[in-house]
Amino acid sequence: MSKQLVVVTGLSGSGKSSALNALEDQGYYCMDNLPVNLLQAFVQDLLDHPDNDYDRIAIGIDARNPANDLNLVPPLIEQLRGAGMDCEILYFEAEDEILLKRFSETRRRHPLTDAQRNLAEAIALERELLGPLMSAADLRFDTSRTHIHELRRLVQQRVAGRERQQMSLAIESFGFKHGMPRNADFVFDARCLPNPHWQPELRPLTGRDEPVAEFLAADPRVQALRQQLIDFLDHWIPCFESEGRSYLTVAIGCTGGQHRSVYLVEQITEHFLQHGRKVLKQHRELA
Repeated sequence: MSKQLVVVTGLSGSGKSSALNALEDQGYYCMDNLPVNLLQAFVQDLLDHPDNDYDRIAIGIDARNPANDLNLVPPLIEQLRGAGMDCEILYFEAEDEILLKRFSETRRRHPLTDAQRNLAEAIALERELLGPLMSAADLRFDTSRTHIHELRRLVQQRVAGRERQQMSLAIESFGFKHGMPRNADFVFDARCLPNPHWQPELRPLTGRDEPVAEFLAADPRVQALRQQLIDFLDHWIPCFESEGRSYLTVAIGCTGGQHRSVYLVEQITEHFLQHGRKVLKQHRELA
């Protein structure tokens, strides 16, 4: 079994600590808030002693490190990958107003606030400092609308539960009126399709309900888009896998994220399940 190193980073209050806890529950050896200069020493130890007992390791890195040190993390990860180690960076984030609310509710102090820098300024600085890690991330989690139990489940399924040789595929529905997802690799727009919202008897239902599914299935435009999305993903997913891609997130949106996008995600997920591929299905706007 090859060794695995997961670097967990992101904005304070966005769920980084919860993610580390979830990985620890799955048997990872976890260290939080590790200074980057110690990460360098740890990486060198892994390279010098490849037979040590640590098979799955998760390390938390935050913005309290000097900016120049944070810039060193992606090259260190590439160094380990070059030595044959399975390495990835997870980045956790949330919308500014959500972070402000969380710090207000918990009364916790943001690690970058001080007498000259308020909370909003600290969050903006943290985004800037962590920019290189966000750009290098293999997987990004936007936790703005994710509660702690769902976050732990996502980490366990997409990271700890992923078969090392198969890409983790997630397909998500969302509503454009609630904002676009930050973590999607592909975003498709289903707002051109007939909207069940304008049918009074269908409005309170969702794309998971049979009457809505029958309404949408009867329209050739819906079936054309469904098949074109399946054909696109069937063609390109193996290409991403052949390049060593570990994660792919596909988002399909409609106006409210209740009907059209939900139906398409259900249909496309079922296609991949029938063909033996593991898929994480999510409906962002559904409770």
